Amino acid sequence: MVAMKQITNYSRPERWILAVLRIIIGWHILYEGFSKLLVPNWSSASFLLESKWILKGFAEWIMSNPAVLSTVDFLNIWGLIAIGIGLILGLFTRAAAISGAILLLLYYLSNPPLIGLEYSLPTEGNYLIVSKTLIEVVALVVLAVFPTGLIAGLDIYLAKVWNRNKNKMEG
Repeated sequence: MVAMKQITNYSRPERWILAVLRIIIGWHILYEGFSKLLVPNWSSASFLLESKWILKGFAEWIMSNPAVLSTVDFLNIWGLIAIGIGLILGLFTRAAAISGAILLLLYYLSNPPLIGLEYSLPTEGNYLIVSKTLIEVVALVVLAVFPTGLIAGLDIYLAKVWNRNKNKMEG
């Protein structure tokens, strides 16, 4: 088990802190998905309408086509839920972390906290370039690099099955 050897190179506190980071980010993402799912007629249109930077044209294209907007809303809700579940359970952790980082990077690039960009919706704080969304993107990249699903997660069982099948093929 190469991956297991790789993860044991870190101290127990380092491994568990990474696992806790994965779980709390997973909870945040899962909650965001469920909160959208539970709001009748929720739509990403208000967020897309605020897009001011390099994805503005893309956001306008999405909003101009009701079928595309509906698809984006569906994918956004269920993508958040799937990513959150994957991170919490430590199941397909690397894929969940990479998918989460890409999704949050799209959010960031749609509404970045840059000088000269004014948004009509209030934000939680005062940001300049670095926001909590960007921080979470970087944290998800860290989680994609470290196999935290092998610390506390269902990826442990996937690794065992993978190694068992690999050994059968080689033997």
